[in-house]
Amino acid sequence: MDKKLIGIDLGGTTIKFAILTTDGDVQQKWSIETNILDEGSHIVPDIIESINHRISLYEMKHDDFIGIGMGTPGSVDIKKGTVVGAYNLNWTKKQNVKAQIEEATGIPFVLDNDANVAALGERWKGAGENNPDVVFITLGTGVGGGIIAEGNLLHGVNGCAGEIGHVTVDPGGFECTCGKRGCLETVSSATGVVRVARHMSEEYAGDSQLKQAIDDGQDVSSKDVFEYAQADDPFALMVVDRVCYFLGLAIGNVGNTLNPSSVVIGGGVSAAGEFLRSRVQTYFEEFTFPEVRNSTQVKLAQLGNEAGVIGAASLALQFMEKE
Repeated sequence: MDKKLIGIDLGGTTIKFAILTTDGDVQQKWSIETNILDEGSHIVPDIIESINHRISLYEMKHDDFIGIGMGTPGSVDIKKGTVVGAYNLNWTKKQNVKAQIEEATGIPFVLDNDANVAALGERWKGAGENNPDVVFITLGTGVGGGIIAEGNLLHGVNGCAGEIGHVTVDPGGFECTCGKRGCLETVSSATGVVRVARHMSEEYAGDSQLKQAIDDGQDVSSKDVFEYAQADDPFALMVVDRVCYFLGLAIGNVGNTLNPSSVVIGGGVSAAGEFLRSRVQTYFEEFTFPEVRNSTQVKLAQLGNEAGVIGAASLALQFMEKE
């Protein structure tokens, strides 16, 4: 029997698992709830129990697997296999994830930051078309990113490579959770889109359902902003244009710096689809020089929720090949 891979996508509410072939085809997938109680001390034991349970359920053996890969929030030390600062998991102290999982399963284990892992997934089986140079940007509650250059995932000296959410696009703009101002995350994450809408609504005087909803104190989401814009609400169109300007500026600078084959946009905000992508493309073209403009494509992610488990499996495959 051909050996398999296990991919794990560890999130704040659910932990997703998949068993994959070495070609990246998902054969089994399941999920469990993330129990973050007691400083997240149940998370790793729950992962171990779930893996061992499924392996016996499918009448497989531990040595049927090449390795386990996992994407996790927080700061990751890949060599040591530790995570620290994953606050949505209640992991405030350093977690020795690799040592625990390898000891309990007997399967080689590797982990990386969740945005990096999603980038690997989109690069391998999604919009990246397995090209060696792909940049992934995820627009969710925050803005994350991953850079694959010449086939290698970039980490940087302190693990911060690919933090595109903290590229400054609006000097002196909104304050970011990182402590500086004007980060891409403050204007193009799900919360950022709403922040831009509220800020711009103070000076907008025309007719607009979006403006009215904000003025009435309604709970407006980024999805609402894009839906109003798609219905030709004039104020919503202005907000979307502003958000896409900032995104196009950041992606243009990434393109000028790295010249990847594609910059792939994923995450919740990317559900706006071609309506978002085409507007970002317009500004991307404005902010790139011809050689980049004509060779780097701006694309939408294709894998959705599976990017994490597929990327984690690809991480395991790459890591075990190097060992």
